[in-house]
Amino acid sequence: MFKKVFLAVLAIVGSISIANAQEVFHKGTAAVNAGIGIGSYYSGLAIPPLSVSLDYGVTGNMINGNNGSISVGGYVGYAATKKIYADAGASIAVLGARGAFHYQFAPKLDTYAGLMLSYDIISYPSSWGNYVSSYNSGINWSLFLGARYFFTENIGAFAELGYGISNLNLGVTFKF
Repeated sequence: MFKKVFLAVLAIVGSISIANAQEVFHKGTAAVNAGIGIGSYYSGLAIPPLSVSLDYGVTGNMINGNNGSISVGGYVGYAATKKIYADAGASIAVLGARGAFHYQFAPKLDTYAGLMLSYDIISYPSSWGNYVSSYNSGINWSLFLGARYFFTENIGAFAELGYGISNLNLGVTFKF
């Protein structure tokens, strides 16, 4: 009985959302996320993980002629650790290019999954004076999952899970 009710509710919600929802993210749409990270990979943070990303829709209406799009964009993240005991603090910057597939499951909700290729810059002062080392810097790649909910036509909130500067980024998003 429960299974039949659950499937009926799921079918109704799905059909209503498809019938009423215009695609939130499509070809030509640009969205900027500004967020703060939770669950950083680094300990002893002096500056919490901060990030800004941009997504620009390059295709749209890929599924059934009314949903599904692909975006390309960029990512910038920064965090800094404080000095812990005798160890020097470090600054971490991530510069990346990313692409994502967007699919709308409900009105005002943009869900997406993607891939990012980044250059991670990790620098810290040396124990020999003002010399700055970037020994651990390098190219990295990561997967991410995200969702944006728009309160108005152009302003919303976002959550993104995956590697960047932290495990989870939360913040505000602007669509134009």
